[in-house]
Order: sequence, then C-alpha cells, then structure tokens
Amino acid sequence: MQHSPAPIPAAQLQAQAETVRARLDAVVGALGQVIVGQHTVVDQVLTSLVAGGHVLLEGVPGLGKTLLVHTLGQVTGLGFGRIQFTPDLMPGDITGTQVFDRETGGLRFSAGPIFTNLLLADEINRATPRTQSALLEAMQEHTVTAGGQSHLLPSPFCVLATQNPLEMEGTYPLPEAQLDRFLYKVLVPFPTDEELARIGEQTTGPDQATPTQALEPTDLLTASELVRLVIVAPHVLQHAVRLIVATHPDRSPVPEVQRFVRYGSSPRGLQALLLAAKVTALRAGRWNVAFADLKKVAPPALRHRMILQFEAIAEGVTADALVDRILAVMRTED
Repeated sequence: MQHSPAPIPAAQLQAQAETVRARLDAVVGALGQVIVGQHTVVDQVLTSLVAGGHVLLEGVPGLGKTLLVHTLGQVTGLGFGRIQFTPDLMPGDITGTQVFDRETGGLRFSAGPIFTNLLLADEINRATPRTQSALLEAMQEHTVTAGGQSHLLPSPFCVLATQNPLEMEGTYPLPEAQLDRFLYKVLVPFPTDEELARIGEQTTGPDQATPTQALEPTDLLTASELVRLVIVAPHVLQHAVRLIVATHPDRSPVPEVQRFVRYGSSPRGLQALLLAAKVTALRAGRWNVAFADLKKVAPPALRHRMILQFEAIAEGVTADALVDRILAVMRTED
C-alpha cells in the first residue's frame, strides 16, 4: 500500500516562497547589470523559465535577444548551449547522431548540443521546417530518440528560441505544432532614446559589465514545485477556459475573432495561461491566481496560438489586437 507524502507545513512553504521571490528578484537585478531596459521582456522570460516552459523571442536583429539568453544562463548557473540555425543545418546537428565506435566495432550515440539546461536556438526560423521539427520531441517529452533508443535530457530543460520577423528575407515560418510548444512568445521592442544612449555608453566604454550568479539550479526546481501548489479557484479556472474558447471563431462571442481568426488556441494555451498566472501570483506573494494574473499573461501565452485569416493580414489586424479585444469583451471583476 502506497502512502502519500506528508504535507509540508504552511510556515515552511511560506519561507520557501519568500526565498524563491528574493532569488528571482536577484536574478532580475543581475540581468539588469547587462541588459538595458526590456523590463517586460525579462519578466516574461523569467516567468516562463519558472513555469518550466519554452520561450520564443521575436524581434529585429541587434536588440539583444541572444545576449539576454546568454546572460540568463550565467546568472542562473544552468548549463548553457547554443545552436545557430542556418538553412543547411541538419536535424542530427541538433539532437546528435549514431556514430561508428572503433573500439567496439558498433554504433554509439554522440549527443548533440541539445543536451543542456538552457538551449539557445538562435534565429530558429532561418532553418528549414525539417530541421525545426527536430525540436518537437525534445520540447514536449524532454527526450531525444536516435537509433531506436530514447535519451533523457537534463532537468530543467528550456528552449529559448530567437527569430526574426517573417517579412525579413531568408526566414521560414515555424510549423503550428512547434509554435504551440512554446509557453510564451515574447516580442522584443526597439529601445527608447534614453535606453539607446545607455546601451551606447555601456557597450563602448573601457569596462564591460559582468553579471553575477544569483540563482542555483536547485532554487529553480524548488520554484517550479511551489508554482504547482498555487491554487486556481473554480470561477477563475472557468474564466481561463472562456478565454481559450473565445479564441475559436466558431465558439467566440467576439465578432473580430469570428471574422479574422482561422484557428484558435489548443488546450496547451490553457495550460500556459494557468502556469504563467501561478508564477505571477507566487512572485506577487499570493497562493491563489487572480483574474488580473490571467489578464497579464494572456498576450504572450496566446498571441502565437491564434492562426489568422489572410483577411486579417491584409487589413493589418494582429493577434495582439485580437487578444486585447477578447480580454475587453470577457472582462470581469477581480
């Protein structure tokens, strides 16, 4: 007969939560030593990391996407790997492949760069769809299959992919199945005039900022475990469900969604909403998800899960505008 583990005392849970919040605040501060501005981007990437999800960062070249991911690896103490995606990149270059072993006379698996904690998939949409799809199993199952054998990836495992806007030359749109595996799609904006001046001053002077490690890998695992303990009340859960249903043109009460959306969010969108909202609540010092948490996390959690009609593209209607419209129609009092 199996016995469930004894519940953790409330005082111990609260102490762990306070420690996690302090460590995460320290991570934000450490990132700020190198990253100028981009506060929303940093917050969303950190939320996704704690939730155990993957992040797709989109922005034009030169906005510091790669620097952000590299610095995140330094301040969290996690293993860091980078793959530069190019049109000639092959799936085996990512996952690894079977190679001939001279000593045994047989084949052995040579692990690829995907076997790390934080994987930077740089300019992921410059690779062909076949190569992009090599990440599918790893992102969902945290395993790699080669030669009929499955190989477990390290824990935690997070893909932080950067991509250039699709209107730029030499890019391939990510398959919907792969887009859906990203917990967040984060848009990296162009810096303000003040931030540009600080970037120029900070990166062209004699001293270069060096980030300090602010987190241990075990702290991140503890944070992810605590997130799962945050409560979602039934009425808050139902509101999250209604938000997901409202992204589907055949079931949405929003006229703009009915007109401009081809396909709505999958159930993974609901999982992303709830997990990200739980992280937001925990970082705010609460053990319950509020309506405001769902509203805050909805744009990055849903913008890449709504497939738009050609009419929307022609009229300049964006997924963000539709998410905002859904939130306006489905608004509720917290």
